[in-house]
Amino acid sequence: MTVRHRDGIHFERETDPRPSVVADARSAVGSINVVSHAHADHTFRTTPDTVVCSAETAAIAEARTGTGFEFVESAPGVDLVPAGHVVGSRAALFDLEAPDGDVRRYCYTGDFSTRDRCYLEGFDPDAIDADVLVMETTYGLPKYRFPSQADLEAEITDWIHDNDDRPLFLFGYSLGRAQKLQWIAREATGSSGGAGASDDDGNGSNDCAREILVSDSIRDVNEAIEAATDGRLAFPGRPYESLRGLTDEIVILPSNQARADWVEAAVERENALKAGFSGWAVDDSFPYRGNYDVTFPLTDHCDFDELLETVRAIDPEVVYTHHGFDEAFADRLETEHGYRARPLKRDQTTLEEFY
Repeated sequence: MTVRHRDGIHFERETDPRPSVVADARSAVGSINVVSHAHADHTFRTTPDTVVCSAETAAIAEARTGTGFEFVESAPGVDLVPAGHVVGSRAALFDLEAPDGDVRRYCYTGDFSTRDRCYLEGFDPDAIDADVLVMETTYGLPKYRFPSQADLEAEITDWIHDNDDRPLFLFGYSLGRAQKLQWIAREATGSSGGAGASDDDGNGSNDCAREILVSDSIRDVNEAIEAATDGRLAFPGRPYESLRGLTDEIVILPSNQARADWVEAAVERENALKAGFSGWAVDDSFPYRGNYDVTFPLTDHCDFDELLETVRAIDPEVVYTHHGFDEAFADRLETEHGYRARPLKRDQTTLEEFY
């Protein structure tokens, strides 16, 4: 068997030029096609007849792209398990038979996080039995160690409370981070998407609830998730009509708009503060990327220690790493922890090229 990184991750037999399984491709098609989640860089531009993914991923991808596709949530020999990255994200477990008849169990994580946070349960590596682990290693350096989720959310909540007299602009990805920011902001302020009212018992704990405003793109993702989960998840943000005359509103926008001229003008005009949310907040340079006043390492990926614990829990025969610090993490697995590990480099075509 070979594992290669081209358009997506390909799992194929050496004696058969057709891929057996293709995961997270943009256009490449295999015998089985897996989409781990609905972020644009993991979904098809041109879809095959049938995709293996969660119902939530299919619904969100259609809402974001306008293109629907046939999907199944399982296939013969393929199981999906929660990956803890965004709503609907799944890791894939599947068996492939080598030319010598040996059957090996593969685990492809896609993007994943082992943390329980807000409304998501984390990926559970203790429940995974696999011979081969193919994992993303976005934060695969020891410098990327993040606070506990409870401490991190408490820090964000304290900052929101400390700045209850001015508008706040929060920046995160439209799918994933933006929904968690709405969740945390609602918990911090008692907001329901509009002006709050006192609790039924009259204690007035919601008297200072703050309105949560979002961009249209975030609103579209909210609605797709709400529909895909039959209303089990609901988010408080409402689309803003204007960002003039703000008082204490919390405005949540996509990360790629942080330095937009109209955003900078609104922040200055309304005397607002800007906060950036990403695992890259560990880097000293991160505040300058978005001209942020404050940053928090809120992420939908594992930190370094969580990546390492994932490998230890699954204890595979071989580990393939991709994305982020794939080479450094694979090298550390081999030299310090005794695992057979190799980074997946684009366009490698045979297993021997990993040595």
